[in-house]
Amino acid sequence: MIQGIGASAGIAIGRAFVLPNWEWELPEQKIDVADFAREFERVYEGIRTSKSEIEQIKDELREVVGSEETHIFDAHLAILDDPVFMNEIQGIIQRQYKAAEVAVKEAIDHFVTMFDLLDDEYMKERALDIKDVGNRLLKHLLGAPEITLPSDTQPFILIAKELSPSQLAHINPQHVLGIVTLAGSTTSHSAIMARALGVPLIVGIEAKLEEPIQTGQSLIIDGSDGKVFINPEQPVIDVYTELHRRQVEAKNRLHDIAGYRPVTPDGKMLSLAANISSFKELEIALSSGAHGVGLFRTEFLYMDRNRFPKEEEQYEVYRSVAEKLEGEPLVIRTLDVGGDKQLDYFELPEEDNPFLGYRAIRISLDRQDLFKTQLRAILRASHHGQVKLMYPLISSVEEVRAANRILEEAKRELELEGLPFDNGMKIGVMIEVPAAVMIADLLAEEVDFFSIGTNDLVQFTLAVDRMNEQISHLYEPYHPALLRMLRLTVEAAKRHGIKVGVCGELAGDLRALPLWLTLDVDELSMSSHSILQVKERLLCTSQAESREVVRQLYDCRTSTEILDRLIAFMEHIDNKTANG
Repeated sequence: MIQGIGASAGIAIGRAFVLPNWEWELPEQKIDVADFAREFERVYEGIRTSKSEIEQIKDELREVVGSEETHIFDAHLAILDDPVFMNEIQGIIQRQYKAAEVAVKEAIDHFVTMFDLLDDEYMKERALDIKDVGNRLLKHLLGAPEITLPSDTQPFILIAKELSPSQLAHINPQHVLGIVTLAGSTTSHSAIMARALGVPLIVGIEAKLEEPIQTGQSLIIDGSDGKVFINPEQPVIDVYTELHRRQVEAKNRLHDIAGYRPVTPDGKMLSLAANISSFKELEIALSSGAHGVGLFRTEFLYMDRNRFPKEEEQYEVYRSVAEKLEGEPLVIRTLDVGGDKQLDYFELPEEDNPFLGYRAIRISLDRQDLFKTQLRAILRASHHGQVKLMYPLISSVEEVRAANRILEEAKRELELEGLPFDNGMKIGVMIEVPAAVMIADLLAEEVDFFSIGTNDLVQFTLAVDRMNEQISHLYEPYHPALLRMLRLTVEAAKRHGIKVGVCGELAGDLRALPLWLTLDVDELSMSSHSILQVKERLLCTSQAESREVVRQLYDCRTSTEILDRLIAFMEHIDNKTANG
């Protein structure tokens, strides 16, 4: 057995197919000065073709996994548009008299080496993005065929040195049972893509292998705990065949409960909504039994374009989603860019700490022209369904009041123009910074609902960048401090009679369900892929039993103690359900 790192859950049993590495035959002869212009044009043409291919991949993939995961390819487009990358290529051509493909290869190697030398695992992973883009460009310059996976054989487990997002985008889950990469980490873009596609993935096994895996070898992989079995013996095959059968059975069972009401055995109703980024994702959410949309990430309307979307464009999208929901709630979050979400056509300042800088509501209040355009579109859409408006990254009462003043201006304009809207549209804020928690009682007097964004709240509370591999182990969603912050927030909301939901990753974490039931939150909003699993757990977890275990959590001093008690509670519920 080889112990790797589980990056995407699931069991796969099958034969190995080893993906060949990229190998390029590059010309050795020098070029003449007179050929510079031709070589430059070859690079430009290769970039144009590569960008067109990436855009096509994004469009095809968006229908399968949604907009958020395809945002990965924006990084690839940014590399192709980066003047530093282009200047490096042109410099090599001019200084060393080398052909376009040689210059591209050397530029790739230069930047990959530079990233690999950084003492930051996340940045090392970005080197793979540069390789991916570079290899695509080289393919066009050399006229080389794409490395394709076999589609006329039995489904297989893919083995690769490393796997780029572009390669992963072309994978058909019907043919690829699972993936094992020698390098990589759980934060890589490939890992994110594999999870979105539901393909089991294990990374980082190179140092554990005594000899290379060969095409045709029998394999079992468990993406949950990172185990790889090469030519397993029959007892191991029997165990994992049974585990795999149970997984498939559980998946089928989940689909059967899509139409069930989300209510505990003792009568607590907990609305389960979806986080979406586009109209296309809504269909997946509804088929998973989502009761409305608890978070519409509007920033993805602003991406994949070269200008800000106009009011009419935004209105049409918001209206379409509202109408499709047929009266179910739609919570639209206003523009949340900055930090890790950039717009190519909107030059945000370079900052030492972008997550703490010019982003989200801060941009909206500064660029009131952009903000009012979006508010008008949302208001107009409110005429077509149960639309609610939510402001991100709020840290003060002043920000809420400033945003509401602009909202009132937008309302007056629409009234003068005779355009209909819901004048009583509910207004909420995201609770995602410690300051908002500490003044939750004050904020509750200003708005109609809270939505707790646990991802940023954990990050800001613990001062931990979860994408930084060196400190990611300190990112602990079950830290005692976070439990206390959640309780403060919900209690403030309840005292003031406003609704409170959760829309971060913890909303879809089964272990956290007793916490939400005990705090008596009104809604959990999560990835569409998590809704049925949470619903299944909800149907067999009572609020009364949850209160008893959560009462004990506030006496715990460490995250480990808290998690151990929650896991033990899950096992207790499982055993009780199994017995009757």
